[in-house]
Amino acid sequence: MPIAVTMPALSPTMEEGTLARWAKREGDAVSPGDVIAEIETDKATMEVEAVDEGVLGRIVVPEGTEGVKVNAVIAWLLEEGEDAGALPADGDAAAEPAPAAPEPAPEAAQEPESPPPAEPEPEPEPAPVSESPPAAESPAAAAPAPAAAEDGRIAASPLARRMAKQAGLDLAAIAGSGPHGRIVKRDIERALAAGAPAAEAPVPEAATPAPAPAASARPAVAAAGPEDREIPHSNVRKVIARRLTEADREIPQIYLSVDMEIDRLLAARKELNEALEVPEGKGAKVSVNDMVIKAAALALRQVPAVNARWTDTATVMLGAVDISVAVATEGGLITPIVFDADRKGLAQIANEMKELAGRAREGRLKPEEYQGGSFTVSNLGMYGIGHFTSIINPPQAAILAVGAGAQKVVVRGGEMQVATVMTCTLTCDHRVIDGALGAQWLQAFKGFVERPLSMLA
Repeated sequence: MPIAVTMPALSPTMEEGTLARWAKREGDAVSPGDVIAEIETDKATMEVEAVDEGVLGRIVVPEGTEGVKVNAVIAWLLEEGEDAGALPADGDAAAEPAPAAPEPAPEAAQEPESPPPAEPEPEPEPAPVSESPPAAESPAAAAPAPAAAEDGRIAASPLARRMAKQAGLDLAAIAGSGPHGRIVKRDIERALAAGAPAAEAPVPEAATPAPAPAASARPAVAAAGPEDREIPHSNVRKVIARRLTEADREIPQIYLSVDMEIDRLLAARKELNEALEVPEGKGAKVSVNDMVIKAAALALRQVPAVNARWTDTATVMLGAVDISVAVATEGGLITPIVFDADRKGLAQIANEMKELAGRAREGRLKPEEYQGGSFTVSNLGMYGIGHFTSIINPPQAAILAVGAGAQKVVVRGGEMQVATVMTCTLTCDHRVIDGALGAQWLQAFKGFVERPLSMLA
């Protein structure tokens, strides 16, 4: 009997994902270990490998579909000797034939954030009307009118309906190329490319007992001035929003700031890079951020009570010192981890961070490379930010916000002198880290920063 291919749980916290791309097409042979699809999780895009052998009989979830629940059926495999007649009928409504040679969909055709699968699909559009003639130059409009169901509805997939609604297209003017004249995703894309006519008016009240979404009820934007543009939330943005909201609401946070002089650190960094003589493209030069990571790790080893996390039953004292480092990507913030940072040299940390940051921006990190960690470093100094505070990254108990170094007047021995000063702010989970304990950690951290040679001991 056919084998169900389900949405895998690619991380412990994953509840749903986006089916970014199918690597196999209907009718393709599949062997164990073959990459069959790419799934976008809350932080990265990952390849999914087949565990069974067979032929891809039906794709149930089309490319670009968001909000696919874990363990939901996304495709069916046919075993040896089986034909399409063995496929279950319950997938017919959800399946949408994939194009033989699909092209990347334009941004306007991306599916916006959709309601949970359990809710009913949007109300039907009215049957074709005479005042919406097809455009003569549109290939989609030149074909016969789209097929309508017995109840008068225009036959279209849910994805096609949402795409048409977002683009303001009249489904009555678009011919479907799917089974029985059904309008599918590629028909909407062709209509957009050909400039199909927009819907003349909103759906009549009699056909829509439920209130219309705010976006469709908004009046047309005046000709003068730019139009509003909606960007659907990515999984990354959704998770960032949820986790930071929970952290800000549920964690009692205390903020501790300290200034430290970094002239000796800058001089040590320059001397270290000259000694390493890293050839172009062969490795990474040590940055200030790499030295901050090392100093933070050594301070955690020196003040281990900060290397902890809160649970409902106990405070967990962590054995390993794993430093998460905030990296800005196009889709949002991600925190790859430098494991055992207290035991690694500065050159090794620099090389790891270069490689991790590169794969983070490409969305190619594995879940175990960004989930967990015992402490986070967030550095906005490279953007010229002198002082800021960060929100704790649960379940961690602390995060360090690192500002830019700037020349300031300091007093030494009763005399004013100029020094490069950097401000760092530690955000603590007050359930785990009291103010005095946080201050003790900051003093240890400051000691390593202001005496950089102590990090090499």
